[in-house]
Amino acid sequence: MVAFESLMLLLEPSTMLVIIGCAIYGLVVGAIPGFTATMAVALLVPMTYFLDPVPALAGIVTLAAMAIFAGDIPGALLRMPGTPASAAYADESFQMARRGEAETALGTSLVASAMGGIFGALLLIFAAPALAEISLSFSSFEYFWLACLGLVAAIAASNATPAKGAISLFIGLTIGMVGLDPVFGQQRFTFGNVNLVGGLAFIPVLIGLFAVSEAFRFGASPVARPEMLPLKPAAMFKGVFGHIGRLKLPILRGGIIGSVVGAIPGAGADIAAYISYAVARRLSPNKDKFGTGTVDGIVPATAANNAAVGGALIPATVFGIPGDSLTAVIIGVLYMKGLNPGPTVFLMQPTLLYAVFIAFLIANIVLVPFGFGAIAMFRRVLSAPPGVVMALVIMACIVGAFAVENTTFAIAVMLGAGLLGYYLEGNEFPLAPVILGIVLGPILESTFLASLAKSQGAFTEFFSRPIAGTLGATTISLVVAPLVYVLIKSRRQAT
Repeated sequence: MVAFESLMLLLEPSTMLVIIGCAIYGLVVGAIPGFTATMAVALLVPMTYFLDPVPALAGIVTLAAMAIFAGDIPGALLRMPGTPASAAYADESFQMARRGEAETALGTSLVASAMGGIFGALLLIFAAPALAEISLSFSSFEYFWLACLGLVAAIAASNATPAKGAISLFIGLTIGMVGLDPVFGQQRFTFGNVNLVGGLAFIPVLIGLFAVSEAFRFGASPVARPEMLPLKPAAMFKGVFGHIGRLKLPILRGGIIGSVVGAIPGAGADIAAYISYAVARRLSPNKDKFGTGTVDGIVPATAANNAAVGGALIPATVFGIPGDSLTAVIIGVLYMKGLNPGPTVFLMQPTLLYAVFIAFLIANIVLVPFGFGAIAMFRRVLSAPPGVVMALVIMACIVGAFAVENTTFAIAVMLGAGLLGYYLEGNEFPLAPVILGIVLGPILESTFLASLAKSQGAFTEFFSRPIAGTLGATTISLVVAPLVYVLIKSRRQAT
């Protein structure tokens, strides 16, 4: 009965118009590098003052679902992920597009994104209380091991040697250390520059590493892009469902990883995508194709980042704890509408809450036709001369970087990161570990110091809690197992 009433609220014409408008807005903003899903939601908040709670919240979750996928489009076509969640597999998509397989890359990404989002939405509807209870039990010990697991995944996800992957990771960790020490508040790596006291903004660094470095490469050795044929619906989905059928288990695994990681406060879709990509690479029978452009690497990760949005809504709605920055904005809207997120919402406003859940489910169902339209429009950009396209890319990068910080220093950071990315890739150092090091570095440091203070220096306490012990054992095994395998293999060859 509650679900039926919620559906009726969503089917009202005014609510549907808001949902459709937010879907289009999310696709447009998500496809622009620098304009993340969180930024799109934040920009929409002032409009929610004039809307009722149901259309306001339904529009926001629809926007989020669309924007997360839309980041895949420029990642595949221009190697500049529109959102941080798309960075994990941008290289795979771009390599396929360079081989003339852009339709396959984007088609499989679109369908897998919708399937992952649907999985996350169903889990949100049917298992929210149980999963929220698990995520609520996480302490600094669990967060520390989760950060360690993400760092190990960063090296595993790289297409280079472990040594080069580790060097890239340490570069990212160093960038993440710029600013103030989280415990004592001492300045680190600021060199007396007040602009560095708050640290290096993540979005300008991301844009620089992936987008500006690509523009620099084009400027150093301009290469004419292959002429793009007009997009045809038949070509768009040709062979896609064959790949989806072959990779149904990795998609399911990506949906599970995304939902679980998304439900952990502070994790988010980008970490879920990196972990899912690394796990897929470890378990795939075609692991040698990873990094050269394969749907085997795209599908699990894109399913995970869309499922993570549903997972992040679990602690936000059930316990009032934001799963990520996007759901933090959603919590703000709930308070603005006079609703206190938490267990009492299920008792006082169950119709409203399930309307939001169902809206997220519907958004992922209609993601395929809406996403197809967005891909068709965005590909027209490639009909322009390559030099013009790169000029527009730089312009979009500057706008995106400036919009985050509102300072010209952010543009300088973006250009510096572009030079760093150009140098690293020119010497075959992967960029993905750099990004994850920046994201997880502060989390790793703060949770390690907090855990050390709690345990009074006893490292055995890091394994004393069941979940922390499981995460710790998993992380250590991922590091030790390859070393043991190499040792055993070398001994067998010696004999």
